[in-house]
Order: sequence, then C-alpha cells, then structure tokens
Amino acid sequence: MTTGPRGEADDRLGERYRAILARRGVDLVLVPSAGKAENVARLKDPRSGFSAGFASGGLTSAAEAPGVVSLGTIGYDPLWIFCRGLAEPVQFADLAGKKVAIGPEGSGTRALALELMQKNGLDRILQPLPLAHVAAGEALERGEIACACMLTYAEAPEVRRLFADGRATLMGFPRADAYAALFPYLRKVVLPTGVFDLAANRPPNDVPLIADAESLLVRQELHPAIQYLLLEAAEEIHSGAGILQRPAQFPAAEPVDVPLSDEARQFYKSGGNFLQRHLPFWLWVFASRLLVVLVPLLGAVYPLAQLVPSAIAFEMERRINRLYEELRKIEDRIGASGESTEGLARELDRFDERVLATRVPASYARAIYTLKHHATLVRERLARPGLTRPS
Repeated sequence: MTTGPRGEADDRLGERYRAILARRGVDLVLVPSAGKAENVARLKDPRSGFSAGFASGGLTSAAEAPGVVSLGTIGYDPLWIFCRGLAEPVQFADLAGKKVAIGPEGSGTRALALELMQKNGLDRILQPLPLAHVAAGEALERGEIACACMLTYAEAPEVRRLFADGRATLMGFPRADAYAALFPYLRKVVLPTGVFDLAANRPPNDVPLIADAESLLVRQELHPAIQYLLLEAAEEIHSGAGILQRPAQFPAAEPVDVPLSDEARQFYKSGGNFLQRHLPFWLWVFASRLLVVLVPLLGAVYPLAQLVPSAIAFEMERRINRLYEELRKIEDRIGASGESTEGLARELDRFDERVLATRVPASYARAIYTLKHHATLVRERLARPGLTRPS
C-alpha cells in the first residue's frame, strides 16, 4: 500500500489498516509517498508492485487509469488554509506575493492548491513552498510563512495544533457552492462555531470549507478476498462519527475518478457474498480459488451431463428394438414352408434367455415385461394346431 508522507495523516492511516489485516493473517506492506498524487501515479503503473493506496479526487480518470478501481470514498478532507498576520477575513487575493506552503510535489494538497490558485489568478504571483503538513504548520507557528495549506481530515493533530495556537486564522470559502459546482470531486462542508474549543470559541463563527473526497484505490487484479478485507478494515476505521461526518456515513459507494470494483459494489449492496460473510478468511480464499477451477469445469461438464440421459435412452431403445426385430423374424417364420415347430420353439427359448440376460435401468423394466408378454403370444401362436406343418 502506498500511503503518504512519513508520520503524517495517511501514513498513520496506513498503520491502522495494517494492524487490522494482520489480525486476519495478511501482511500489509506500507510504503510512504509524497502524497496522494504520487499514490495515484504508482497505482496506474502495473509494474510498480503497488496494490492499494489513498487518493483524492481530481487526480486521474477512468480513461487515464484503466487498471485502477475504487473501494469507495472513505472521508471528506477539507482544504485548510491557515494564515498568520493577514487581515480577516482572509481571501485568495490576500495571498498574492506571500510565502505559502502548498505541499511537496506529488501531494494532493499541492495539486488542489495550484488548481484553485490558478482559477483565482494567483498561480504566478505567490511564493509556493513544498512543505508537507507538519513542517508547514511548524513554519507558520514560527512566523516564517504567511499561510499553510493542508488537505487532511478535521481530527488531524496538525489541524488541532494550529487551532489551539490561537495566532493562526482559518481562511473560509464563502463561495464553496461555486467550487463544488465547478469541481465535481469537491464537496461543501461547514465547520461549526466553537467545535475545536468551546471555552475559547474556536472557530468564532461557522466556516464554510471545500473538501476533497478521499478514496481507497486498488489495482483491479487484486485478489477479491484482499479487497474484501480492505473494505472490512475501511468500515471499522471510517464508520465512526467525526467533526464533519455522521456515524456510518463512510465508507461510501461513491466513486470519484474511477469506478467501483465488483467486490466493492457487492460489499455495499449486501455486505459481501455468502462465502465472505460466513467463512473464515483462509477458508474463503481456498473456496474462491477452488471456484475458479470448478466453474469452468462445471461449464464443460454440465452439457455432457445433459447428454448422458439421452445417450442411455438411445442405447436402451436400440437394445429393445433389436430384440423386437429378432422376435418379429421368428414370428414371420411360423407356418412357413420348411420350418419345424420344434426348431422355432428352441429359438424362442434362446430368445427368452437373451431377454433375461438383458440389463436395463429400472425405468425400462416395463418395456422388458411387455417384450416378454409379446414373446409369450408368439409362443402361443406357435402352439396352435394347423398353423404349422409337422416336421
């Protein structure tokens, strides 16, 4: 799994996933990255060796990443822009010419911040610094930069630390509805008054923010059982209530840049298939691999199985018809010139022996009894006086 900068939110999030999968006997290898943009780039490369990673919206598309699918949205990460020394309310225009930390290359923060700066005409008139969240927060506290951009969840320690500091001002997005309309992957969220500190009333008023939908992406060929375990882990980690989310709101069947995987659709629809819900993980893996072999085999065997009853019926009809043909020939010779009664009687005896020796399924017993009855009628005709000449 490709996570995020070491020691920051997504890196810590990856550790929680690893601990949950370890309980099921799966070793999840975590590899830090510069951020969500690098995560997406790694997952798009089928030779990279990465199977899963965290991503924010707007970084790719289904056409650009044909081998990547989503396990759903795991939360909304607001874009926090904390500033120091700027008059309130801070607006994008106030950032012109200022030192602003927008995240390192490969981070989702940098990608979104540059997109918004460009839309507001600031992409060439600010001094962007490639600082990750923790480093950016520390630089802002020291007064070395004017603003720090962070794309992370509301409970992140670096966010709480800046609210507790009191010297930093959070920039709001009064046009959040417009941003959500222009960028389909963005959502409007409102930070309630006093939610971080009721005693100090921080923030002092409701703050409209824009949030990016964070997703858990995987390579399409990742084994369904592992996808299911990741979905179970996502439910355990993200389903609780938060400052900006309701209980059980996440994970959600909300594809952003790429479609949901088949396993994710099944999980959100019914909680997984029957085997996943009722079998231990190791047994489910064994059963799923067995099904991979059995399904094609059954697909080949089923038509053959349908032919077996027809083949048996054909063979039984052939045997009985052959015996009837033999009986008919004996009957045709009764009364014929040169045929003796004793000779035909012996042939009927041998015919009776062959009928007794004929093995047929129980369903054809009636046909055999009918044949025996007809043989008896032929024998009675042979015994009638005047039908044959004495030998």
